[in-house]
Amino acid sequence: MKPAKTKPAAAVLLACSFLAACGGSPTTQASPSAPASPAPATSGAVPSSAPGGSTQVKKVSANTASEAEIAEALRAAGVPNPERWAEEVVEYRPYAADDPDLTSLRENLAKYNPGEETVDKIVSALTP
Repeated sequence: MKPAKTKPAAAVLLACSFLAACGGSPTTQASPSAPASPAPATSGAVPSSAPGGSTQVKKVSANTASEAEIAEALRAAGVPNPERWAEEVVEYRPYAADDPDLTSLRENLAKYNPGEETVDKIVSALTP
């Protein structure tokens, strides 16, 4: 009954062939003039390299940025559930322009018990 054993082996070989043919380096398929990745379409917060090699998050205005831009900035800052927190930031507008620490926002966010680390991350992504 040798033919029964060769069918599964042939199927495995065929599957491996398909995987090898489908896999491959994306750089071998792209043209030399094509960019490695597309540029972002929005002007939200994105990490940028600062002098000294550390990464900083570009801040957005808590008063004027859209909820989506705020959520993007919070995501870049490592805030868990950024869409929810962006909604809260927008809800408690406006913020005093002379309060760079966003004290009123901190007080309002404290109602939800997010933890000091989360509040610090939220505020780190925003300007008044």
